[in-house]
Amino acid sequence: MMNFRRLFLKRFASATVATNAFLSSAIAIAQNKLLKFLVPLTPGTTPDTIARAIGPLVSEKLEMSYLVDNRAGASSMIGMSFVAKSNDPNLLLVIPATTVTLPLLYKNIDFDVINGFTPITQVASSSFVLVIHPSVDVKSLSEFVTWSKANKNLFYASPGVGTHHHLSMELLKQLTGAQIEHIPYKGSSQAFNDFLGGQVPCMFMPIQVAVPLEKSGKLRIIGGTLKARHPDFPDIPSLSELGAKDFQVDPWFSIWGPPKLSQALVENYRNAIISSLQDPVIKESFKKQGLIIKTSTPLELLNLTKAESKLWTKVISMTNIQPE
Repeated sequence: MMNFRRLFLKRFASATVATNAFLSSAIAIAQNKLLKFLVPLTPGTTPDTIARAIGPLVSEKLEMSYLVDNRAGASSMIGMSFVAKSNDPNLLLVIPATTVTLPLLYKNIDFDVINGFTPITQVASSSFVLVIHPSVDVKSLSEFVTWSKANKNLFYASPGVGTHHHLSMELLKQLTGAQIEHIPYKGSSQAFNDFLGGQVPCMFMPIQVAVPLEKSGKLRIIGGTLKARHPDFPDIPSLSELGAKDFQVDPWFSIWGPPKLSQALVENYRNAIISSLQDPVIKESFKKQGLIIKTSTPLELLNLTKAESKLWTKVISMTNIQPE
């Protein structure tokens, strides 16, 4: 009888703990009905458009209002630092994969880019393509490598140091032996304009931006950065299949919470986000932006981030880029 009583009390206590955890999660949401998506970049960037696309649906599922807070500056570090130091349970951070390179490019960062946040889920990935100005007689990856070695003082454009545009080319150079120097611009528009004007002969560009420009004769696409072909652009070969063995750059995007976010809240947010991504309007919106919907568990996101950091640590160290 005594053993049965102890077993009953033990199970009752466990159930009580689980119930209290659920109630604490619900109370935390109820105490603040505003869900904030913090984007450490300017409006119009991909993380911003993702936040604004899913924000209404996620907040509706959680019975909350929502706000997109753009805190741009210092290469995303201002916004990320704010979230890393926050204890607001209703604050979500939307970031690109390249944020893992921040410690490799900048000194005195006051937060841990990997372990300073609570992982929730990956939401999407994209693809970049290597593009050549039509005035250059290069139509394949092998011709690109030969051309780069045969001509001195060749340059490629990027929107800035540490962007996928920049890192993709440096990885390609290391895998193929291509020889071309980097010109970092202050933003995509300046880089794109100089490339389209012929001042810079090549660069990496988001696939959804490049395809219409190729159709209008303003550039030539060589290949894409994903290991396999992009499902929405199957006619564009991957650089890996063209000869850059093991080349893969997957520009992905993810959502994180402040440190020490409860497991119950993580699951609430993750379920609402994943459910929202299945909405037909969201799917169509993402497709127009060249985005492939991809989700993950928190652990998968953490491991993906660590792998991304390892890749770019190797590329940046071989490129000898010095932190500012």
